[in-house]
Amino acid sequence: MNLLIKKGPALWRRAKKIIPGGSQLLSKRSEMFLPGGWPSYYKKAKGIEVWDLDGNKYEDFSLMGVGSCVLGYADPDVNRAVKMAADLGSMSTLNSPEEVELAEILCKLHPWANMARFARTGGEAMSIAVRIARAYTGRDKIAFCGYHGWHDWYLAANLADKKNLDGHLLPGLDPAGVPRGLKGTAFPFHYNDIAALEKIAAANKDIGVIVMETLRHTEPKNDFIKKVAQIAKKIGAVLIFDEISIGWRLNVGGAHLLYGVNPDIAVFAKAMSNGYPMAAVIGRKGVMDAAQKTFISSTYWTEAVGPVAALATIKKMQKKHVPEHLGKIGERIGKGWKAVAEKHGLDITVVGPNPLITFSFNPPAGGGKINQALKTLFIQEMLKRGYLAALSVYVSYAHKENHVKSYLKAVDEVFGIIKRSIENKTTSNLLEGPIAHSGFKRLT
Repeated sequence: MNLLIKKGPALWRRAKKIIPGGSQLLSKRSEMFLPGGWPSYYKKAKGIEVWDLDGNKYEDFSLMGVGSCVLGYADPDVNRAVKMAADLGSMSTLNSPEEVELAEILCKLHPWANMARFARTGGEAMSIAVRIARAYTGRDKIAFCGYHGWHDWYLAANLADKKNLDGHLLPGLDPAGVPRGLKGTAFPFHYNDIAALEKIAAANKDIGVIVMETLRHTEPKNDFIKKVAQIAKKIGAVLIFDEISIGWRLNVGGAHLLYGVNPDIAVFAKAMSNGYPMAAVIGRKGVMDAAQKTFISSTYWTEAVGPVAALATIKKMQKKHVPEHLGKIGERIGKGWKAVAEKHGLDITVVGPNPLITFSFNPPAGGGKINQALKTLFIQEMLKRGYLAALSVYVSYAHKENHVKSYLKAVDEVFGIIKRSIENKTTSNLLEGPIAHSGFKRLT
């Protein structure tokens, strides 16, 4: 495609002068994709198609709203329900009845849970869950595994060692502004490393909360999740499963249901409402009742659009068997990457789960810097072919077999370019701008 991309990069330059970091979300920074050349802003999004400010149309084989649009952009069934709610009035002095229906559905899908509280974003929902857990146990210290957002309780881990969070999705997160008094309250352990959690529990008798992502890209081994639950029970800690990213993708509800291990609290956001702000904290009654011992309250947690969107999304996921579709399409993409890479003699690693299918380059030498250059070149060349691309695809119900076929044809061309660039050591020369960022960095 002969693309003219001017308005987006120009607006991004303006944004960085007036918005710290340029955007509200690190994962949407242009520097994370293609510095200087990323479209940056959209005018319209429908299905998997996105139109930028210059009128260029792309198919999204990247993050699909950073995992929020599991049905596809502007899903007609969800939009219809939301528009009706907006016309009836999305806010009132009285409460939205849909939040009661949503609480009942969430507890029905998760029979171990008896109560629910709502918020509108994943990060704040995690903070609510941690606050409730601390209120219940009366203990401050937390052991955690995985990425859980931007709030103080989590970033406090980097007060003790600025590299504590590097293995939990985003390296380089600075705890500036986090009270020093929180040092020594948050202790990280890695997925499938039960010995590390046992060590934390032995050294800190006052661990009151254990938090973990049920699953990201690594399957649990040796009953890892079950053993975490056993440790939580043994030390009297509240077990919180963060289902913000993985929830609703492997099944309708939390991924923990597939492993037969129930937490005390589970947290959902992203995919549960298909792009409309909504988050839920569900849990056992005895634990959740502790919310009434502390102060957790916010006006916009009571608006109607979030619950209405979540109800419409969940019902459609059930009716259309959406998780099965996500798995099928993700598997097709992963196998396609492997086949095309093998064709070109390109060394890559593909990891699941299929609805969050991901690959990485394994060049013969050079480490992370070369990997980032190859990633940037991949994004650059896929953009020229009409794709918003990354090394991960957050599969949606709107991704169909014909889309995947065309996408893999483009990947075939680009993998050929990348292989030749490795052989000829010309990767940097082919880049039309700087290498993409790999973690948190200041932009100005």
